Amino acid sequence: MEIKRYKELKLLEQRFKESPAVAILGPRQCGKTTLAHQFAKENNAEVHFFDLEDPRSLVRLENPLFALESLKGTIVIDEIQRRPDLFPVLRVLIDKNPKTKYLILGSASRDLLAQSSETLAGRISYVEMGGFSLDLLSEKDLKKRWLRGGFPRSFLAKSDAGSFQWRKDFVTTFLERDIPNLGIQIPAEMLRRFWMMVAHYHGQIFNASAIGNSLAINDTTARRYLDILSATFVLRQVQPWFYNTKKRLVKRPKVYFRDSGLFHTLISAMTEKDLVAHPKLGASWEGFALEEAIEHFNLSQEEVFFWAVHTGAECDLVFSKRGKTWGIEAKFNDAPTLTKSMQSAIEELSLEHLWVLYPGKDNYPLSDKATVVSLPNLKSL
Repeated sequence: MEIKRYKELKLLEQRFKESPAVAILGPRQCGKTTLAHQFAKENNAEVHFFDLEDPRSLVRLENPLFALESLKGTIVIDEIQRRPDLFPVLRVLIDKNPKTKYLILGSASRDLLAQSSETLAGRISYVEMGGFSLDLLSEKDLKKRWLRGGFPRSFLAKSDAGSFQWRKDFVTTFLERDIPNLGIQIPAEMLRRFWMMVAHYHGQIFNASAIGNSLAINDTTARRYLDILSATFVLRQVQPWFYNTKKRLVKRPKVYFRDSGLFHTLISAMTEKDLVAHPKLGASWEGFALEEAIEHFNLSQEEVFFWAVHTGAECDLVFSKRGKTWGIEAKFNDAPTLTKSMQSAIEELSLEHLWVLYPGKDNYPLSDKATVVSLPNLKSL
């Protein structure tokens, strides 16, 4: 079964009108290659695929300039992080053949692909991509999407047990192969222990000292591990919103699993029954709902923040669009009400509006500045 990603296809079409090269960045197995094939089919163009994990493609690219310079149409290069030396070649080709399109797929962020930013500055546009979002699915799939996450093979598995096993295997492969392939030399078991420890902080302020003490590593190493898992799209750091105020603001980032299914794997919640009985149920919903909001509003990592003061008031997600500031709260609650914390956020941050995402069915106003929104109805905003 193949689910067509209309939103991403339209976005790619727009980006290619502005840039000769577009990079789709996201975690492994999230559907980047399938999207590239869908884009090629939609545009009926001559397409040349190079998979840098395929020995045949590697042989063809032993002399990359010779192999690529005569090709027309669209050139797709998958798993670009395995051959960062190709970026200078692409710069030459882009300048020489401006009508050729270059679609680059990578499983590492711009920070880990620094050479692309430096070499292709002004020539490349970046698109971040995750797994299936609710925009692509029907309302009846919400619980399944929450439990299994958005990785296509996990979501489409025949059973919860099959999905859970796929994710366990993904974690092992990610730690034992994908991280070392990026040139990062960290023992797989140590990074696994760190990742499992972070599961206890999902939706909370990251505490490098506490995690470091538990793993017998220093704060700097703990923060480095966090940065690596963030740069490979499995964790998300949400930075605090800073502004001029006399209040004592929380200044450390919050940390979330980007994919709810991976989070459930590391807390051993295989079925809906397991998840409902788990003490991290509320935190799981919060992370799931916020990730859906980030996807829906097409927010980049640099555009998402949270707000919190040491007296207790907070807002889960703060972002700016069209010159205005907006807020989002996620509540695993049958009927959320307007709290003092929400009122403080609206007033202190001068929010244009605050949306409260919950697992119910109906939308209803809390005030002229706050509305409770059913997560499936997020697409209507």
